[in-house]
Amino acid sequence: MIIDKIIDSKIKTYAFVGPSGTGKSYRAQMVASERGIKYIIDDGLLINENEVIAGVSAKKAATRIETVKKALFNNPEEAKEIKKAFMKYRPESILILGTSDNMVEKIRINLGLPEYTETIYITDVATEEEMEEAKRIRKTQGKHVIPVPTFEIKKDFSGFILDPLQIFKSKGKGSDPYISEKSIIRPTFSYLGNFQISDSVFRQIIDYLANRTKSIYRINRTRINKTENGEGISIYMEVTLNYGFNILEELKSFKKKCKKEIENQTAMNIDNLDIVAKGIYMPEK
Repeated sequence: MIIDKIIDSKIKTYAFVGPSGTGKSYRAQMVASERGIKYIIDDGLLINENEVIAGVSAKKAATRIETVKKALFNNPEEAKEIKKAFMKYRPESILILGTSDNMVEKIRINLGLPEYTETIYITDVATEEEMEEAKRIRKTQGKHVIPVPTFEIKKDFSGFILDPLQIFKSKGKGSDPYISEKSIIRPTFSYLGNFQISDSVFRQIIDYLANRTKSIYRINRTRINKTENGEGISIYMEVTLNYGFNILEELKSFKKKCKKEIENQTAMNIDNLDIVAKGIYMPEK
């Protein structure tokens, strides 16, 4: 069985414990980096350095009770997905985040991992002032940090606040610098709700890309609609192309470029993007 293979392995399991809102996730990558740990379990996600490789964030749950259940991997199917990832990636060590010793122990058991090699507490890596500030931000702004870049979680959180946060820290002379990007999200059940992005933002991104694409003479028209499920957007645009280019190839390339850039910059899913060529521009000779 998969679970037996994991228990019998020489994987080293670490716990990072601290009350909710004290900054665990914010410091998770630093703690992991100091111990040479490349894999992190946090709020239902299995993260390999800066990439989500398995799981669904517990912060997407509709209620706090469901959030806790997802974070603990109480659902056998959700735990199975993580176990399969263990078998695929063969991690040498894993850092599990939790609000208490009891919580990280339940996660360890549900995922079939070995006994803990070490337990690190938030008080070991953060001052009282830093923890109080983290609590203040959580309470007043409803924000939560997870240790992955914005572009890695945008698909799961389209329509909810994501603020990229660049961090650079030096551990002292002769040590490698610690550089990472965090993503700040607001849970689904947050009283602050979701956010809206003006249509002009999408148009500005499209115009910017068009100005840097040789085959595009101009954008004639752009229409932005929110999709029926409310989780993404639909874009329709009409363009005039410069003479001398393969129309189908250029439209396909520009479509791919627009989709990638808009999703990366706005964290919104593009469910549909149509581009229609409405004319060819031939410069006067």
